Amino acid sequence: MTIAPPHRVAVIACPPVTTFDLSIPGVVFGATTVGEQPAYEVTVCTLVPGVVRARYGTDVVVPHGLEAVERADTVMVTGTADREGPDPRVLDALRAAAARGARIASICTGAFVLAQAGLLEGRRATTFWTASAEFGRLFPEVELVPAVLFVEDGRVLTSAGMSAGIDLCLHLVRRDYGVAVANATARLVVAAPVRPGGQAQFIETPLPPERGTSLAATRAWALARLHEPTTLAGLARHAGTSTRTLTRRFRAETGLSPLQWLLHQRLDRACEILETTTLPMDQVAARSGLGTADSLRAHLTRHTGLTPSTYRATARARRP
Repeated sequence: MTIAPPHRVAVIACPPVTTFDLSIPGVVFGATTVGEQPAYEVTVCTLVPGVVRARYGTDVVVPHGLEAVERADTVMVTGTADREGPDPRVLDALRAAAARGARIASICTGAFVLAQAGLLEGRRATTFWTASAEFGRLFPEVELVPAVLFVEDGRVLTSAGMSAGIDLCLHLVRRDYGVAVANATARLVVAAPVRPGGQAQFIETPLPPERGTSLAATRAWALARLHEPTTLAGLARHAGTSTRTLTRRFRAETGLSPLQWLLHQRLDRACEILETTTLPMDQVAARSGLGTADSLRAHLTRHTGLTPSTYRATARARRP
């Protein structure tokens, strides 16, 4: 059996780095396996190898230079507090990587570096919500999408700050290896399953004080019953609240309406079944709660651009 080589990821540290952001790719990609084989090879690099100044906490030691970018399949820039821009050699390395077809991504304020390299011009992008106004002023040529977890525009992806970087990396795992592998990685790093990029970065309003607990139990109840008909009224009944209050609290916690969230979970379940079984399409639709094979086809094509049979064939082609 031929084993595909790991996908190579170069993570550029631009001082002063945000060490939490810098650790995310190594943690998420390092936990990802296909079968028993590592799926990624992650190299953290910087312009001058050695000690790199951190914005918060302890400085970090980065032993690799920008030569790692030259052979990477994906190049990422993590958060930095530098707004004047890195050394031009870093920007040149990013431009060269993009020109040869590498996938380019940023976490948090790493989007400033991608914009300074000219890689976001005319594209949709996001960044940490506290830096959005400054980003918009500095880069009016970029279509800023504020308050979302991440944005994918062709081969360039940008995410919000902190834990949104985990969502972005899990999304890349899903893109590269499918839902089943991405969900397995999420479990290993104790993160939520892959969340859609359009979810809100932050809760705009606090939960009602008289109902201080979250809707996590209701979401878990719905996940265990994806194959069953579930209504807005049924969700509200389980949560012990009105449909109006449920919808408001659901949006506050997830950035989605209850039925949007439910559809996303059902599509994820359908993708995982397609990837891991040979069940006929009507059974895939029934087990994921999407009803009929025709409904499965319509929703999956709209969601992924692929028919269920094509999605399954593509997933099989990714296997070692």
